[in-house]
Amino acid sequence: MPKLKINGHEIEVPSGATVLQACEEAGEEIPRFCYHNRLSIAGNCRMCLVDLENAPKPIASCAMPAADGMEIHTNTASVKKAREGVMEFLLINHPLDCPICDQGGECDLQDQAVAYGRHFSRFGEGKRSVHDKDIGPLVGTIMTRCIHCTRCIRFSEEIAGVEEMGAVYRGEHMEIGTYIEKAMHSELSGNLIDLCPVGALTSKPYAFTARPWELKKTETIDAMDAVGSNIRIDARGREIMRVLPRLNEDVNEEWISDKSRFSCDGLKYKRLDRPWIREDGCLKPASWQQAFSAIHQSLETLEGNQIASISGDMVDCESVFALKQLMSYLGSQNIDCRQDLSIYNTRLRASYIFNSGISSIEDSDCILLVGTNPRFEAPIINARIRKSWLQGDIPIGLIGQKRDLTYQYDHLGDNADILSQIVKESHPFFEKLKQAKRPMIILGQAALSRPDSEGVIYQSRILAQKTDMITGQWFGFNILQTAAGRVGALDIGFVPGPEGRDTRGILESASSGEIKFVYLLGADELEVSRLENSFIVYQGHHGDRGAAVADVILPGAAYTEKDATWVNTEGRVQRATAAVQPPGQAREDWAIIRALSEVVGHSLSYDTLPDLRSLMIKEFPVLAGIDKQTPGEWGEFGEDKPIDQKPFGESVSNFYMTDPISRCSPTMAECIKAFSVDIDGKINTNG
Repeated sequence: MPKLKINGHEIEVPSGATVLQACEEAGEEIPRFCYHNRLSIAGNCRMCLVDLENAPKPIASCAMPAADGMEIHTNTASVKKAREGVMEFLLINHPLDCPICDQGGECDLQDQAVAYGRHFSRFGEGKRSVHDKDIGPLVGTIMTRCIHCTRCIRFSEEIAGVEEMGAVYRGEHMEIGTYIEKAMHSELSGNLIDLCPVGALTSKPYAFTARPWELKKTETIDAMDAVGSNIRIDARGREIMRVLPRLNEDVNEEWISDKSRFSCDGLKYKRLDRPWIREDGCLKPASWQQAFSAIHQSLETLEGNQIASISGDMVDCESVFALKQLMSYLGSQNIDCRQDLSIYNTRLRASYIFNSGISSIEDSDCILLVGTNPRFEAPIINARIRKSWLQGDIPIGLIGQKRDLTYQYDHLGDNADILSQIVKESHPFFEKLKQAKRPMIILGQAALSRPDSEGVIYQSRILAQKTDMITGQWFGFNILQTAAGRVGALDIGFVPGPEGRDTRGILESASSGEIKFVYLLGADELEVSRLENSFIVYQGHHGDRGAAVADVILPGAAYTEKDATWVNTEGRVQRATAAVQPPGQAREDWAIIRALSEVVGHSLSYDTLPDLRSLMIKEFPVLAGIDKQTPGEWGEFGEDKPIDQKPFGESVSNFYMTDPISRCSPTMAECIKAFSVDIDGKINTNG
């Protein structure tokens, strides 16, 4: 580890660190535009110049490796003059449009011009003008502002894995954009906005709507997929203006998917803001008391086995816990949280979580993907897989639909029987897994929502044991969930009891008339037409599929409007904070269930959220470990059943519309048009 002096203070840094990183370690602030710690080094803005003892001129600290014995000075007169010169050159062609620039108030160029630039300019000639590029419905371009830091190019190639951004021409004629003007095909394109140090790349949907100092900022958790990305919600009044990523190295680093960032405008449309009751075939507004009374009347004559409940994909732990207690008091074991009809044993936590943890993907040296398309199901996890592939060019195999995953892989086929061949050691990919020191298998929902899913899980478990995926230092058996509320609901045990029916059984029994009452808690991804013979209560935040067939509608709160507990796909428990209030008469879901329980004669034993959480954690201690990730308990799960020859399908065929919020989002609708998403989910690159 090299030792060097920074402004007279000796410091030791890891081998391979740059002078810029050494200066930061010493507490010295170094301005920069092109450097970003997650991207390759470009060294082209020259803003990070520092003096190196005995060097003939200032050096670019971002590109200079720290070496033993170096003496660095960061605040000399020559460094100050060099930075002023660089800033003056950067501003030569930059338009003076800060009053109308969406980057105003949070712009690196503004901040560094004040801190390191001159208070005047000596440039009197006319400024150049650059034609704006159309790179899709999400990212707006004002390319005259571009300072050629190339962060967007490097992000596109290195993180997103789509080599569509680049530079043409040279010198002052240089322009950055897609080589052929078209929409940028990436589920992570919105991160370009955060990376751009000036206002050249901004958010199209957010353009000219608000200034950062007007917004209330709330740190919370994303619920648009099961990754549990850490986000910041910026709101003005009761309207959410934008969603930005927060740093969490173990989960999402500092990226979020485009759906997480841009679908928030769907929260403004088709909202349920009052209770409704169906009378004479038509839904009519009602009071809370009227809605609860209608539910009570429908339950009075029913036995427990005639009652059922299905929890949706975006339901928090507190609400699921409250509903499970209510169903238990009503004597019903017909409960399930698996809308996709997946079948698997949830007795052991290892059988339904991403045991290795998201960050440990970078440590794997061989990955087998089974029945999953991580680019659509979890873009942040797909970016981690790409990162691991770039670091070590590791072998990756895929059993499932062939898709562009942004990295090279061996497509082993889409036939589920290939997994059996690998387990029997008759397939060449078995040797790759066996020889790897840290092999990993990732099962997606397309592998779990089949009639033979118990056999698929069994074979995967046997393969994990045969290839030493489960050791004291490594746990490579992983389930990739797609629903934000799924793992939490499974932890709470919102699955059928010994004599209960699962989702498939509930649908069949409701269709035949055996089940007469169905409570849908945010459940919209169902074949709801099969429930029409039952009395349906729908509790949710959007007038989506479940609300369309409901007899009583109870308006709930969206994930941005409630304090809640979420458990992501890796089993990490996280707490979310409400950013805005629910609209109209809508209330938090657990509070609605608590109020309903009193009307139906089975009052739940808590009145406040802390009391509910205390009881929930007492019954399910795993929910007490906030922001901790540990593998589940390993054991025997799955059943030794034959695997069907039928190919694996896809659980997410349309990335941009997977839930009630994104289906109501005008921005996501624009993405559908721009990218021409086919019925089978394949993106038409001519879009």
